[in-house]
Amino acid sequence: MPSDARILIVDDHKDTLYALESALAPLGYLLGRATSGDEALKQVLRGKVGLLLLDVRMPGVSGLDVVRYMRRLEQTQHIPIILLTGFGPDHELTATAFGLGVADLVMKPIDPWSLRTKVRYLFDAHQRQRALEQEVRELRALVKDHTEPAKPAPRPALPHPDARVPPQRAQGAHTGELEQDRT
Repeated sequence: MPSDARILIVDDHKDTLYALESALAPLGYLLGRATSGDEALKQVLRGKVGLLLLDVRMPGVSGLDVVRYMRRLEQTQHIPIILLTGFGPDHELTATAFGLGVADLVMKPIDPWSLRTKVRYLFDAHQRQRALEQEVRELRALVKDHTEPAKPAPRPALPHPDARVPPQRAQGAHTGELEQDRT
């Protein structure tokens, strides 16, 4: 499926960025990189990001801060996110991450085969969802165009109700003049 969406890899360590890019290169997807949470948010907000691989602990804006911000915006709330951590199992982090709606939390060092499998599944599912949403919008537009009622032909103007009453009667009916004419 041709797509201009890319996978954004975010980590403050350049060697980790390189390792993740090398692990994902065999998939053939477009890859982007960012070295901070701020830079990641800027790229995500520009659009064309179909999946985010995001380090949890970075100086400045942390990975969790990025996730919190993205989940508040309609345009970014459905982008799948895989959080990466090198600090071992942490139940509080796990609960927070999944509570924010991340797709997965992966411990470093990362198994490249496992990461490729997860990324392929999440990225392709997100792309299929976007394609279906676009198709639904297009079909709704077509249906709307075909189901809008045609503008009805203009109706002839109805005569005013007083036009049906003979003029003599209408003029004197209220004043009693008609009664006087008869006598």
